[in-house]
Amino acid sequence: MSNDYRTENPATGEILEEFPTLDDAGVKSAIDRAGEAYTSWRTTDPAERAKLLAKVADIYDERAQELAEIIAREMGKPVKQGLGEIGIVSGIYRYYAEHGVDALTEEVLNAPGGESIVRRDPVGVLLGIMPWNFPYYQVARFAAPNLMLGNTILLKHAQICAKSALVMEEIFRDAGFPEGAYVNIFATNEQITDVIADPRVQGVSLTGSERAGAAVAETAGRNLKKCVLELGGSDAMIVLDSPDIARTVKVAAGARLSNAGQACNSPKRMLVAEDLYDEFVEGLTAAFEKTSTGDPLEDDTRMGPLSSKSALDTLLEQVQDAKDKGVTVRTGGDRVEGPGAFMQPTVLTAVTPEMRAYTEELFGPVAMVFKVSSAEEAIEFANSSPYGLSGSVWTQDAELGRSVADRLDVGMAYINEHGTTMAELPFGGVKRSGYGRELASYGMDEFANKKLIRTSGR
Repeated sequence: MSNDYRTENPATGEILEEFPTLDDAGVKSAIDRAGEAYTSWRTTDPAERAKLLAKVADIYDERAQELAEIIAREMGKPVKQGLGEIGIVSGIYRYYAEHGVDALTEEVLNAPGGESIVRRDPVGVLLGIMPWNFPYYQVARFAAPNLMLGNTILLKHAQICAKSALVMEEIFRDAGFPEGAYVNIFATNEQITDVIADPRVQGVSLTGSERAGAAVAETAGRNLKKCVLELGGSDAMIVLDSPDIARTVKVAAGARLSNAGQACNSPKRMLVAEDLYDEFVEGLTAAFEKTSTGDPLEDDTRMGPLSSKSALDTLLEQVQDAKDKGVTVRTGGDRVEGPGAFMQPTVLTAVTPEMRAYTEELFGPVAMVFKVSSAEEAIEFANSSPYGLSGSVWTQDAELGRSVADRLDVGMAYINEHGTTMAELPFGGVKRSGYGRELASYGMDEFANKKLIRTSGR
């Protein structure tokens, strides 16, 4: 068995722990356990499922500090931000504990000639393939609604998040979930192809890269399995007017630098009205320059390292390409000298279409600012991206804000805020950002058998 799963502290480069990958027999055993658990979990009273989800939320709250420190070591998230992630996670589990039973209420259809109802039934074992940037949150978005529905879960996490992956499995066990309801698998990509093909596995949800999403969708399609994909993003933040440009800049900087810029819905392209542009760029540059990097385990660290050396190398290649083609670097633009995968907070202007940065997702602390002359130009530019995850518009004109939001080709459009995440709001995108929705009531619809039961009135 290989040791592809390991904890390598990105702040130091030190390998802290290694974990064995399952052999083929181990993967088969995991599917067996999840398949066996489904036969009873699907018929468990929804109120009982809800109680167990509430217990999961309680455990996340109780172990928050420990859990935040685990991912600080795994992928470099500052502990304070990790605690924020865990607060959202416990809220997601609690949301489905409180609202999941009602979501499973049978729907009565107004159809003549008899009684017609639709009920939401589970479909079977589901496979989740999750990324490293929000190790607990990404899993919660997928697992909470589907466990509430009565599906069982196989979870393949990112190879650098092995420790948090095991702890999540432990939390479900400690909360009282039956054996096999949630099973962590340390599997290879080749083994995952076989997992998707297994007839007991009825769907797959992936959050990750376009390449990974395309590969999983191809395999799922070949096996007639439904999939939900949340892929990349190059979100536009459109600033048309502001009564307090300093505050708008502060929000923009905070949103872009949170998690070292490693968020799919971070405002990566800032489209600013020409009369605000100079002041915005000046303020953003100053805010980035004030943001120092440091050990994610220290309480006062505002920005930690990128998740890995390879992630840093990819970002540096994209920025170097832009430099070679004449970009203006307002601040940053290089690695932080010393050990660890630290990147300087970077502001780029004069980004042009021939640069990779113009169309590719920059997954790190790099902001691009563009000048726009009108709302029409901003909309056209925002929609020119191959991605369509989310976007925001900033204006005091409510009618204008709604008009721009309506015309953005995205799954989530915000007015005077960016990237707001809570259990009550659906999450997902369009175009190359993927398809399907997570969270809110929509999260219980993707892998449900919306089953019609009709009794004749004759």
